[in-house]
Amino acid sequence: MSSGAPAAGGPHLSEDEKILHRLGYAQELFRAMSAFRNFAISFTIISVLAGCLTSYYLAFQWGGPVAVTWGWVIVGFFTTFVALSMAEIASTYPTAGGLYYWSSKLGSAAWGWFTGWFNLIGLIGIIGAVAYGLAIYATSLFNLWWGYSNDRHHIFYLFALCLLAAALLNVFDVRITSLINSISAWWHVAGVLVIVGACIFVPTHHQSVGYVFGQTINNSGFSGHGWGSLMFLMVFAIGAIGMAQYTLTGYDASAHMSEETHAASRSAATGLLYSVVVSVIAGFILLVAITFAIPDKTAVQAQFTYITTYIWETSMSRHWAETLLFIVVAAQFYCLTACVTSGSRMLFAFSRDRAVPGHRAWRKISRHRVPVWSVAAVGVAGFLLMLPTWWNNLAGYYVGTSVGTTGLYIAFILPVILRYRQGASFETGAWSLGKHYKWINPIAILWVVLISVVFMLPTSPGGIPGHSSPGFSWNLANYAPLTIVGAFVLFGGWWVLSANKWFKGPVRMGTEDELAQLEAKQESEFLLPATN
Repeated sequence: MSSGAPAAGGPHLSEDEKILHRLGYAQELFRAMSAFRNFAISFTIISVLAGCLTSYYLAFQWGGPVAVTWGWVIVGFFTTFVALSMAEIASTYPTAGGLYYWSSKLGSAAWGWFTGWFNLIGLIGIIGAVAYGLAIYATSLFNLWWGYSNDRHHIFYLFALCLLAAALLNVFDVRITSLINSISAWWHVAGVLVIVGACIFVPTHHQSVGYVFGQTINNSGFSGHGWGSLMFLMVFAIGAIGMAQYTLTGYDASAHMSEETHAASRSAATGLLYSVVVSVIAGFILLVAITFAIPDKTAVQAQFTYITTYIWETSMSRHWAETLLFIVVAAQFYCLTACVTSGSRMLFAFSRDRAVPGHRAWRKISRHRVPVWSVAAVGVAGFLLMLPTWWNNLAGYYVGTSVGTTGLYIAFILPVILRYRQGASFETGAWSLGKHYKWINPIAILWVVLISVVFMLPTSPGGIPGHSSPGFSWNLANYAPLTIVGAFVLFGGWWVLSANKWFKGPVRMGTEDELAQLEAKQESEFLLPATN
């Protein structure tokens, strides 16, 4: 590991503030997060108790237990290369703008423009999908507790309520959300242990090792049931990547929270990387335990959205199902709150550089040093993206997960491509890959190309126009290609017609003296100091 050149700045400035000034920004946000809390927000957003469980049905029905277990291992292995590649860049540029700032500096304003917009779209997609997944599990829990209806409209009501609650929590002092993230990290660890322990010791019957690691299932509607079928391999990819890759995302939060983290050049990098590594290990243990606890090989195949609830209630008891669902619902709410935090910081930073319509509103911060209008904006956008779930909850949910994951991973990999192209001339920060970037970066790039293609595939024959059986239906179509391509056309056209004339990438907020004067002015206006 190597360190970059020290930044300019007066002796009264901390190293974090010197680096931030070198990047062109004043210390506006409240720097109070430790390295652990930076890790905790990405670990919370990944949330194996959210993504693994809400999309478990997708891997199980599109591939079977092999897509759940081996699919997780494969996706987790290659995702680690993406995290390694991103961590090195995060160490060099520890700013809330994160990915779009990296692309702007390593490439050009155009690279930054597209990276920023795909990052923002991806974060909004993840916010919507996580909120809806939370609503599905909250509905399942409330149905067991109080008989709350589990139709798609009642799920939607809870979706809107959960999203509103998460946004309101983010309006307050960042120390509150930071504390919530710390609690969440331990809640996730304890929750995984409790669920795994229950799945091991409570059921009187478990499936065999051969079933958990070797059974294939294809209830997608596509033909093919074995490894010799190319169609089954496609179905396996849809299921495995749809569950695991959707879960293993959002860890760019460690970069977006850089301006609120102490020793950010190292902490943001390690927080980003370790959140993925720990999640891969914890998620594998969790998924294996749940799959072993499946009570009936045939009956479970009739379950979709509420498959894990069925497994717990049938293999254990209703009381156990309620207990485990409560653990999961709380974890998923923590996850949603962290997603809103990350998304709002991205919108704040992108607006700070005038890239978003209404940027003056989105970059404003409250007296608690929180970008409250950005919080509101990403919350409303996440709600609007998931409106299709009012008519079709499964198709609408897959749209949210596909848009969120594809958008984020496009944004993740663009700066990695630029860093790889820059080679040995890249200026490293406190955390570096050294010469290993030469083989780590290409693996990350190829993996993102693959998963982007998979997320564009139809999930059933009914989603393919012109397919004779069962016939095309918009309710079964994958809208992700339309959304992603539409976004590219929209922002690409905007760039060609207008933005290239005025968006110049990251904008310095002033000279060293001007930054110091701005920070001094804010110290007298805000309720919180710049650092804690």
